[in-house]
Formats: sequence, C-alpha cells, structure tokens
Amino acid sequence: MSDGQDAAQPTMAADRMLSGTELKQLAVTGSFAVDEGTGDRMIQALQDIVDTLEARWAALQQFEQAPPLSNTATSRWASHVMLKTATDDDGLLTQLRQAKEELPTYIEAIKLAKTNYRSQDSASGTALTRISAQG
Repeated sequence: MSDGQDAAQPTMAADRMLSGTELKQLAVTGSFAVDEGTGDRMIQALQDIVDTLEARWAALQQFEQAPPLSNTATSRWASHVMLKTATDDDGLLTQLRQAKEELPTYIEAIKLAKTNYRSQDSASGTALTRISAQG
C-alpha cells in the first residue's frame, strides 16, 4: 500500500469496538448487512445477556453498597476499595449498567442489518436475472 500500512492490517483500530449507535448508523446507511440466520443468532445471544442482566439486576445492585465488614480500619478500607471497584468508571456494576443500556441498540442495528441483507440480496438477484436475460 502506498501509505505504508500493512495490507493485512484492518482499516479500523482493533482495540476499539463500535458503539451500538455507531453500528446502528452503519445499518441505517446500508453499510452493515447480515444474513437472516446469522442475525438471528446474534440477536438471540445479545437478548440472552439482556435477559440475564434483567433477571439478576436486583442482586447486582447490592454492589452499590459497601460490603459490611468489621469496624477495624483495615476492614473499612477494604470495604471502601470493594465498593469503588464495583462502582467507579471502570467498575463491574458500571460496565454492566452500560451493557444493559447499550445492548438493545446493538439488537436494533442487527435487525436493520438483516433488512439490508434482504434488500441487497434481492437487488443482486434482480441484477443477475437481467444479466442472464440479456446474454
């Protein structure tokens, strides 16, 4: 390649995932398409995660409270660290909350992508029929 990039290197940074909104925008513009079977499996996997989070959300929210330990200084410190680990920007509960909010947008994007695939597949079939008829 003329810009010095390795041909095997993907054009998008591998360390960054698309947000649900970005994936949905790709689907809206027709840049993301997926066949029915694959899309259905993707949706089912994501929906299973959403359902699991919903079913266990009350138990997970217990991580918003410092765990009750003894009244020693070390125990209070450990309790505070455990709370911060669960609730800070990178915390487990924070990440699960974001996933719970974001996953439905991924599901919407995949549904749109399935529609795109059907449209693209139909258009390709029509084009091939025309080519065959002309030949």
